[in-house]
Amino acid sequence: MSPQHPGVLADLNLFSGAPQIDHFGRMAEVVGTRAMAPSAHPRPWPEGARIDLPTTFSFDGSEHSVEEFLDDTETSAVLVLHDGRVVHERYFRTGGPDVPWLSMSVAKSFVATLVGIAVQEGLIRDIEQPISDYVPVDPGSAYDGVPIRSVLQMSSGAVWNEDYSDPEADALRLARATSGQGGNLDTLVATLAKEREPDVLCRYNSCDTQALAALIRHATGRHLADYMQEKLCEPLGFQHEGAWVVDPSGVEMGFAGLNLVARDFARLGELYRNGGQVDGVQVVPSDWIRAAVTSSLPHLEAGRVVVGGGITPEGYGYQWWLPPGEREEWMAAGVYNQYVYVDPANAVTVVKLSANRKYGTADAESAHREGQSLELLRAIARSFD
Repeated sequence: MSPQHPGVLADLNLFSGAPQIDHFGRMAEVVGTRAMAPSAHPRPWPEGARIDLPTTFSFDGSEHSVEEFLDDTETSAVLVLHDGRVVHERYFRTGGPDVPWLSMSVAKSFVATLVGIAVQEGLIRDIEQPISDYVPVDPGSAYDGVPIRSVLQMSSGAVWNEDYSDPEADALRLARATSGQGGNLDTLVATLAKEREPDVLCRYNSCDTQALAALIRHATGRHLADYMQEKLCEPLGFQHEGAWVVDPSGVEMGFAGLNLVARDFARLGELYRNGGQVDGVQVVPSDWIRAAVTSSLPHLEAGRVVVGGGITPEGYGYQWWLPPGEREEWMAAGVYNQYVYVDPANAVTVVKLSANRKYGTADAESAHREGQSLELLRAIARSFD
């Protein structure tokens, strides 16, 4: 584990407009992390015929320059795979092929995948079990008696506000807990208050993912990073060292603290595109993959998910976002415009890593650029139609 630097994560002044382009690619130098080694049997991506990105994409009735958008959102990496082959790869600013980038909430989709593997192994008996059967929580608190499935679907019923433009938002409590200011991550999970019954409302809540990370630790008896090393890094053939940010007590920041290079982020998208298989080996059960990218209940459907004080157009699965429309697609998405996007019909996976300093400075598209980001990703995938 790298040396601890309590307080530094909070000192980055996230969501304030402060530039982060010099931080997100070197988190192991400035905060405590737990490392994951490259696979003992790395799987280099095969190379395909190179393509250029589209020059423009459509959003809100207007055409937008792709290059200008990549610049405006302080992009560090764009990687495009078609049918499992690298067809476009570019790095900008402080990014690079060997630079592990902070995932933000892209990490959530990795955590959910590890839950699925633990279920397959029998370490978690059933996702209809209460998460409190595994994770110590205060009686009557948010996760007491709540099914694991409800937590996977961000439907725990916990009190939460994930409006990054609000300096009092609950989401910022997680950054403080990671820095050891006002308790730690386990304390926050154990004491979070309940607002309503589970499975009534899908309210985006990063603490739900932190509870899932705690579930993995308690069910497996291992650190999150160590379990991921064995169950994902090794079989998927990761080529570069990765790391999880940890709090001062050594607990991984499961909701956002994963650091990987772009080519290794892409492995999760390809794993799901291939139904949980890698070279014919079933790494994750196919039924888990299908359930993870399905809005299985009405409150999870597109146009009904609450983020902060508003409704997002996307639906939700097991810690995966499901864009609206007839075409099947899904994405792992994180603040500051981090994405692993999959269009299975065109056999396309796109990774975009960024440090958009405007993110969270206002609850508006002009700051977070999420609607435009989705249309850019779609434009790249649709170029293979």
